[in-house]
Order: sequence, then structure tokens, then C-alpha cells
Amino acid sequence: MSKALNELTITEAARALRAQEITVQQLWDACAKAAKEKNTELKAFLELFPADDTAIDAAQKRIDNKGDNTPALCGIPLAIKDNILIEGHIASSASKILSNYKATYDATVITKLKEAGTLFLGRTNMDEFAMGSSTEHSAFGAAKNPHDTSRVPGGSSGGSAAAVAAHMALCALGSDTGGSIRQPAAHCGLVGFKPTYGAVSRNGLEALASSLDQIGPLAKSVADAKALFDAIRGRDPLDATTIETAPSAVPVAFRIGVPHHLLTEGLDKDVRAHFDNALAAFAQQGHEIVDVSLPTSPHALAAYYVIQPAEASTNLARYDGMRYGVSVAGDSLLQDYVRSRTEGFGTETKRRILLGTYVLSSGYIDAYYRKAELARGMLRTEYDKAFESVDVIAFPTTPSPAFAFGEKTDPVSMYLEDIFTVTANLTGMPALSVPMGNVMREHASLPTGIHFTAPHGKDNVLFAVGAKLTGEQLY
Repeated sequence: MSKALNELTITEAARALRAQEITVQQLWDACAKAAKEKNTELKAFLELFPADDTAIDAAQKRIDNKGDNTPALCGIPLAIKDNILIEGHIASSASKILSNYKATYDATVITKLKEAGTLFLGRTNMDEFAMGSSTEHSAFGAAKNPHDTSRVPGGSSGGSAAAVAAHMALCALGSDTGGSIRQPAAHCGLVGFKPTYGAVSRNGLEALASSLDQIGPLAKSVADAKALFDAIRGRDPLDATTIETAPSAVPVAFRIGVPHHLLTEGLDKDVRAHFDNALAAFAQQGHEIVDVSLPTSPHALAAYYVIQPAEASTNLARYDGMRYGVSVAGDSLLQDYVRSRTEGFGTETKRRILLGTYVLSSGYIDAYYRKAELARGMLRTEYDKAFESVDVIAFPTTPSPAFAFGEKTDPVSMYLEDIFTVTANLTGMPALSVPMGNVMREHASLPTGIHFTAPHGKDNVLFAVGAKLTGEQLY
């Protein structure tokens, strides 16, 4: 086999396991060895789990007995973001306030992966409570980009992205609230997928913004992202927002909508050149490029940064030093609350809690929160109208490649990282980021990504269009 075992895709590893060319133990050992060797520098994992010999043996026996009928993920080592509960393991959301919290049950996605025979390498680094676009806001130190360790891997699922890009894991789970899977996927040269809202259960995901959050894969290929999505999707009685999404018809020739009016400012020229080249490649394949108008989209980022902090301030109110995580004693009950939250939360988390509490206050809820919700409704209407004439809508995933640590200290400049990704979360639509070529920055070759959005429930359409670009065959 020409590739090292830890460099395989899920598809390649599954085929080799079923052909008895490799064993589950060998695959685990290769990934665990790479993770141990590289993690000191990259800080992709907050914790590496010891080998579960019972699970490894069970996966091998299952493959030996069922062969090609074994689930695709059986025996595959994955990395899991630190805000997804795995029973018996710490789930801290990279926050001091939950640094000693040990999960008492499995998230639904973990239950499904265990049923499929998946193995878990460890919990990955992230921005605290998924608030950030760089993983610089982790309470335990920032993860680094494997393509250039002086640069961020993106966020908030930066640890998951770095782990897969550095071949420490074959694939990873992240969570996406405003681009937190797709943006780090673009910065690390991966495929990142945010499913339709409700297609994957959020039970066992430590909440940031409940109407925006969604669990999804970061993978080395479109086929791998689809395999992981297929394993975790579906209705869940423990999450009332979950839905069943039936596969949609996939066109032979795609109509790809491009809102050129949104690509005039703030987009690096070489990133734009790669985007134009990707569109030209689609046109050469016989697909149609259609200009679309999304007049409310320039306001999407502002709406998002009202709604997300508002929901975050409500969800994070539960961390009061009484029931969960770290508790810091004060001179009174009020001081217990104040000290626990002051010492437990980081700067960015405090900023968003304060902002969210402000926009929900009685004097400002009409001026800010309700107007943001109105803008959200208008965005849904505009996209629905655009999808009457196109199958998918394309953007660059990010305006620029991965930036250097400390480069975006101003919060607004950091928030602008999400300018092309937040709309999919506000509208609940599925979205996919696929690598589209590298650009040079200070002698480093850095990945970029192209971003596709499809109508609600048409997740499979995104995998099909992504595979057209990468040249993959989906089964």
C-alpha cells in the first residue's frame, strides 16, 4: 500500500479492511502514533484516549464475519470535538468552567457511531463554547494549522480540522453554528459539511445557539463526509427538532447560482481567481453558471451576531458554579455566581454573553433581536426564490486563506471571517466546503475552499456537486 495507514481516506481504509490487507489494530496504531507524535506541536487534541482493546477486537470480528455488509465506519478511528459528549470522558467545550465535567451519557451521534463500530481517538481543541473562528479562544491553548504552524487552523472546530489535515485521524466530527466546520475545512484543505438543520441530532452537544448549531463531518474527501453524515443522520426522540431528509433527485447538469454583487469587496484576488477557475471548470463540464441576486445577504452577518449571542447568553446561563463544572466560592451567593463565571469564562465568551444579554433586554429587544429575526426571515425568502432558478449557490468559503496568530485581534475583523458562511445557519440550509486550490502567503502554500448551499433537505445534492469538482465517484 503506497499510503501510510493514517493517510488513508475512510473509503480506502474500509476497502483495505474488508480485503484483509490491514487490520483494525494496525489502523488504530498508525493514527494513535501520528497523533501522539504531532499533537505536542499542533495541539489539535485536548486529550488522546487510550486504545479500547474490546472495541478494536469487536470491530475486527464484525468485519471478518460480515465483510462488505459491515458499516463503512466500522474500525475507523475518528476525532471528536470537545463539545460532544462521550460517556466517561471530559467534555469541556475548551472552557475552564467545564474543565472537570465528565459526561454521564453519550451524545446521540456518539451512540450511532458506536453502533457502527467506530473508534474514538480523543477530544479535539476548539474555541471556547464554539465562539470563534481561529481556535485562539481555547482556554487550553490554540491549535495550529498543519500547513503553516504560524497560522490558525480556523474555528471553532479548528482542532478537528488540524487532526484530519495532519493525518492524526481519518475523519472528525465538529459543530457548526456560523461556519465552524466549513471555515476550518477551507483553511486546512478539507471537505467540511453542515447538514440541514435537524438532519442530525443535537442531543449531547453542549449548546451555543440552539437554532443555529449543527453537528457535521470534517473529512479528506466528499465520499468520506457523506459516509459520516449517513451514519449520524436521522430523527431522534431525544431531540424534537430532528427530521428525516429523503434523498432528492440529482440533476445531470447543475445550475450553479453565483451572487456576483457580493464578491466585490474584501475578497483576496488570488482567492477570487481560484473561485472563478472552479466555476470555469464546472462550465466546461456542461453545468450552467447563473447570476443570482440576494439583496439582504449583506446584512446576514449583523443579524447573525445579534441572534447568536442572544441564544448563547441564554444557554450559558446554566453555568453558574452550582450545578456544572468549576465552582469558585465567594462571600455570598451572588459572589459565588460572579466569581465562578468571571474566572470560568474567557474573554470572547464574556463578550458575547454581555452582547446577547443587552440585545434581549427590555429596552433593546425590539431594536435589535426582533429586527435580526425579521432579517432572518427575509433571507429565507430570498434564498427560496433564488432556488427556483438554480440548484445550488456558490461562494468562496472564506475571503482569504488562514491568517497568522494574533492578526485579527479586533473582534469585528474576526467576525468577518464568517461573512460567506453564516447564512446557511440562519436559514437552516445545508452547506458544503470543498478545496479549490492553494495560494501563497510568505512562502507557505495555503488551501482555499469553495462553498455550496442547497435548499433545505437537499443534502445529497451538495455531495453530488462537490464530487463533480473533486472528480470522485459517490456510491
